[in-house]
Amino acid sequence: MKAKTIKAVLTKKHKDFVASIQDEEVRKLVDKNSIITGGSIVSMLLGEDVNDFDYYFTDKNTCEKVAHYYAKQFGKLNKQSAEVQTLENGRVRIFISSKGVAGETESEEAVEEFDNIALSEAIEEAKAEEKPEYRPIFLSSNAITLSNKVQLIIRFYGEADEIHSNYDFVHATCYWESKNGNLVLPAKALEAILTKELIYQGSKYPLASIMRTRKFIQRGWSINAGQFLKMALQLNIMNLLDVNVLEEQLTGVDSAYFSMAIDAIKKKTEDDPEFKVDNSYLFEVINRIF
Repeated sequence: MKAKTIKAVLTKKHKDFVASIQDEEVRKLVDKNSIITGGSIVSMLLGEDVNDFDYYFTDKNTCEKVAHYYAKQFGKLNKQSAEVQTLENGRVRIFISSKGVAGETESEEAVEEFDNIALSEAIEEAKAEEKPEYRPIFLSSNAITLSNKVQLIIRFYGEADEIHSNYDFVHATCYWESKNGNLVLPAKALEAILTKELIYQGSKYPLASIMRTRKFIQRGWSINAGQFLKMALQLNIMNLLDVNVLEEQLTGVDSAYFSMAIDAIKKKTEDDPEFKVDNSYLFEVINRIF
């Protein structure tokens, strides 16, 4: 797909999404302060189907208002309580009374949260009911998945350069800005896309990056040993036996299994403050849950 066509697709998608927001203040903030980046642009450049459009927001206020708006909608639609908190470090998070799963899903990441029976039942239920477009169908602490292939990332906010400082692979750094309608296609990203090669540029979350390589390899991308070494070098300085570090390192890996593992470890250490987490214990927990 040509850049001009991609720009037109993103402009229309953004217009349709913004029009669905009923709160005027939130609608204006999203219209002005949004960035679409990541896999959707890569897919369009390669002529592939888009799984979802990843939205980021340029400032904390927009991120917070969006999180509160859709957490409230999610609660109404699914009879689940979802609370938004802004932590001392500025991070916006969603806390859910029970697992953040609505009765339907459209994104590849969210599909992993359901077993096959629950998912099939949810799809049949969704087909039987008429529901509004761009409704929240899945919440995690890091993101809000909407129907109609939109995912709102609340884990990070800022301008494109700041957002991409948290990204791991170069090919995903193309982006579109709502404030001016510009589509930016960096040369290094285009080269990686053309060759379908994973180039690791460094990330705050190397463990999640290692996990993510699986899906790209399944899609025909290649990665050399040097990129794995770079991820391993960054991971080497982190203490994964600290449950808080481990949880942080799994940012972007929205799997219910990992959430269960983290919950089990936290409960064990809360019940027994003297207990020391080690590899043997972590292996036991991981084997049991997976």
